[in-house]
Amino acid sequence: MRFLRRRGHTPEALAPDQQGTTEPHQMRLAAIAALSTPQPWTPGDGQDIAVRVGPFVERAHTRPGDDHGPDMIAVALVHPDTPHAAAYPHGHQLGYTDRGWLRCETTAIIGTWQPDYAPLTHAGAGLPLPHDIGMDPAHYALYIEARKRDDVSKGHTLLRLGPYTQTRHAQQDHDRITAVLDRQETTRMPGYRISVRYAPFDVSDHQLFTDPHEPDAVALLDAAIARVSA
Repeated sequence: MRFLRRRGHTPEALAPDQQGTTEPHQMRLAAIAALSTPQPWTPGDGQDIAVRVGPFVERAHTRPGDDHGPDMIAVALVHPDTPHAAAYPHGHQLGYTDRGWLRCETTAIIGTWQPDYAPLTHAGAGLPLPHDIGMDPAHYALYIEARKRDDVSKGHTLLRLGPYTQTRHAQQDHDRITAVLDRQETTRMPGYRISVRYAPFDVSDHQLFTDPHEPDAVALLDAAIARVSA
């Protein structure tokens, strides 16, 4: 079969089998072109965003109240065809529905999601999401620890607060407890220095955590110190 065409001739219509192989290629070219002119994303506007996951581009929902951090926000990866009915079973099959909220660095954000990006997703390539997508779970916890003043290697965790589903709530409690401990970190529990640190919530140890949403965090700290000191 000869593929040479004379210059100036109008190309013949593609056969159906040729159309089937050309259409995905054209869609991918359109997606790549869209990447060169991303639509700006405004923190806190609630729109879906496009984020880089390795060499792929994925669609993500942003979490209200946790979508305006300068360095990190919380997102949930979703199938590119969301909210169409077929997107959920296909997304479940490819691992989109079991990830939950994830920590996303703002440097990975391309811009507002555009449908043209769909061929560049794992789903568009017919691939499941990899086990490690470079994003940690976006649940947070506070760990309040007491260390021996004369031997900091000895001590224990007084209280674990979590999970916090919004970073600002964890930060608020962290700041309140830090303020209470200011100049009292060595006197509230004689012989120990108390400190609070902010870290990802360890889901596997969920039974060790106290829900911070109902009671006051400072009251929980005082109760924990009282139990240890009794």
